[in-house]
Amino acid sequence: HVQLVESGGGSVQAGGSLRLTCTASGYIYASYCLGWFRQAPGKEREGVAVIDSNLGTSYKESEEGRVTISKDNAENTFYLQMDNLKPDDTATYYCAANAPSLMTASQCLETGGSDFAHWGQGTQVTVS
Repeated sequence: HVQLVESGGGSVQAGGSLRLTCTASGYIYASYCLGWFRQAPGKEREGVAVIDSNLGTSYKESEEGRVTISKDNAENTFYLQMDNLKPDDTATYYCAANAPSLMTASQCLETGGSDFAHWGQGTQVTVS
């Protein structure tokens, strides 16, 4: 059974940076897509970034160039580096892992999270 725990959220001024960490207990198979999603109050959940089993990455268009997703298989951990943060980035951020598949990062991101079986509890990011 996979459990995911996010950390690294917080409050930051516009233009600042945060690094979110997702640590998994239980084995995350190399074939999983690993992703970061966010949800702001009153808005639908949206995908921010996904990394696939071949280290391919896919990003929400508005975030590209400002966020970087990476993973450390040995540590069962993956990350979201966010730079030049904007107030619109304010949301609860969730990490997630899908079921074993051969989907690419782009395909996984396009699911909007519906293909992801394992979710963290969320970490708040506030940009002012």
